[in-house]
Amino acid sequence: MNILFPNELVFESINFTIHQDWEVPIPGFFIVAPKRAIRTLDEFTEEEVIEYILLIRRLRSGMKEIIKIHDVYFFQNEDTKHNFHLWVFPRYDWMEQFGRKIESVRPIMNYAKQHMLDEKTFGLVRGYVKKMKNYFSQQFN
Repeated sequence: MNILFPNELVFESINFTIHQDWEVPIPGFFIVAPKRAIRTLDEFTEEEVIEYILLIRRLRSGMKEIIKIHDVYFFQNEDTKHNFHLWVFPRYDWMEQFGRKIESVRPIMNYAKQHMLDEKTFGLVRGYVKKMKNYFSQQFN
């Protein structure tokens, strides 16, 4: 695993974290994860499930409003070696060459890892994290 963005935390609550994907240099590619080690959605407590959906809604609103990401894909799979987490995967115009189906995501990620390891992209990633951190701090103060 190549960790590019280990400290790019957007938000942390009692039950969840939201952070930039650690390995893929796509600005605005966020992961929502519970702090408890669980595997499936049905393992959430009632409190966690309410907080989870509210966090996703706030994240998505901020992505639209603050960093102007208009379309995303949401992914959560239970057959992963990692604990439960949700990918919030942004769609950009440059991704059109790969298509718009679920099968397009892996080639997009591979492309980003091969062609976007540069200071411009890293700056965008960190800038988006900072903007979203500010957005969340305003939402919860």
